[in-house]
This record gives sequence, structure tokens and C-alpha cells, in this order.
Amino acid sequence: MSELSTHTLDVPGAVLTYDVRRPGAPGGHPPLFVLGSPMAASGFTQLLDHLDDRAVITYDPRGTERSTLAPDGEVSVELHADDFHRVARAARELVGDGPVDVFASSGGAVNVLPWVVAHPDELGTVVAHEPPLWALLEDREVQRKVTQDIVATYERDGFGPAMAKFIQLSMQGAPLTEDYLTQPAPDPAAFGLPTEDDGSRGDLLLDGNMRALPWFEPDLEALRATSVRLVPAVGELNPGTMPRRGGEALAAALGVEVITFPGDHGGFAANEWSPGNDPAAFAARLREVLAG
Repeated sequence: MSELSTHTLDVPGAVLTYDVRRPGAPGGHPPLFVLGSPMAASGFTQLLDHLDDRAVITYDPRGTERSTLAPDGEVSVELHADDFHRVARAARELVGDGPVDVFASSGGAVNVLPWVVAHPDELGTVVAHEPPLWALLEDREVQRKVTQDIVATYERDGFGPAMAKFIQLSMQGAPLTEDYLTQPAPDPAAFGLPTEDDGSRGDLLLDGNMRALPWFEPDLEALRATSVRLVPAVGELNPGTMPRRGGEALAAALGVEVITFPGDHGGFAANEWSPGNDPAAFAARLREVLAG
């Protein structure tokens, strides 16, 4: 059985909550930092059940679940990367001083890239699973216009209408054209979302990631030269979707092979939307990839 401990860490503009799971018996593996954005630690529970052979760090991104964002706190790719760095250093007293491996999902797979550039000595293998890297996509200008519309919708109409547009965007299986911008807005009720605006704002995805991620430009020259083993990865399902194309584009830009994992964008968790995902198979594939 793993031993779980929970900690908080003050960082500029936020207070982060992170967890450390230590195996009951030493497995001889480097510690693993499992992270996402906007997904918090709770989203990886099914995966962690199958990774009890090594120490695992998880955390809640600034402004989500147990982690708080100060009234004047900011959200950016670079700040998330610095948060990763600070959490990993804080966890050293529990997991040891050596480099950590990383499994980074979705927005976390974008946010991890500045960490790779800034602190390569802290990292071993970094698996970047389905990073939505707007800058590397052929349809990036249309994609950016769509995300600007999602942010504007969130500001004007609230969570339901904006999230409906985000879900509709995530379902697209091919590059977007300008025609996408003229289609009718989706009905939030069709996705089980609220149609009324409750007045709340500050959602990390709609008010944070959608503002920051589309404009991030990865330092490809530094990533090609890094000593870190950076592994772009995609799910085997849903070809043509934007995050999958981001993973493929990152691999092409780095001149490496993209690695395929079981399942879809969130293949590490089975749920009502993706009941066919197999967390055990995903964990087995992750162990293979980390082992090199």
C-alpha cells in the first residue's frame, strides 16, 4: 500500500496543494510527477491506482479545487511551469533529490515545456500527452479566433454557453476553416450544461487556459537541444482532434517519433463519456515508455 501525504506551498500569486504517494516497498524507479491543466489531482485517481511501484507527486493547479489563486494572482504557461518546479523541489524531502519523471496531460503538456527549458537538471523523462499547441498547428489562426470567441462568450454569457462552445471545438476531427466561425452557437442543454448565467467567473479553463495557451510559442531550439528525454504522445482514438494534432506536431518539430497510448484524450480514466478507456492498460504503457 502507498503512503499518502498532502501539503501546501505558497508561491507567487497562489497557494498550491500537492500530494505525495510513497510506495510501501522501494521499486527502484525515479519519482513520477503526474500533472494536467486544468485537471487537478483528483482526475488522475484511476491511473494512480496502477502506479504503486514508485513515488508519485500530484497537485491541483493554481485556482482549481484545493489550490487557491490570490485576488491579484495571474495564470500563464510560464507561471504553471514555475509552479511545477517549486512543487517538485518542495517534494524532494519525501521523494529524494534526484530528477523526476513527468506525465503531463493536455494543458499540462504545454505548461511543462518551459520547465524543461528552464530546469533540465530536475527532469528525467517527460511524457507530453496530447498537448494543445496552437502555435504548431496549420489552422492556428482560426483556432485562436475560436478560443477568443469562447473567452468572450464566457465573459458575456457565463459558463454554460462558453463550455458548450469548448466541447464543440474539442469534438472537431479535422483542421478548422473560417467557415467554423459562422456556424450557430451550440445549445448548452444539449451537453447537460446550464443555460442560465449564475454570475460566477474565474474558471481556470475558460478564463485562464483559453487566454494563455493559444499564444504560447514553445522554444523549439531549446527543446531540441535539451538533455531531458521529451516524449510527445497521443491517444490512439479520435484522430484529427486538436490536442492529438498538437502532440503529432510537437514530435515532428522535435524530429522524434510520437508515442501512442491506449484510449482517448483522457485515456487514463474511464467515465460516462469514455467508458472504454482502460486505466490499467494506460498505466502499463506509461511504465513501458518511462523505462525507455
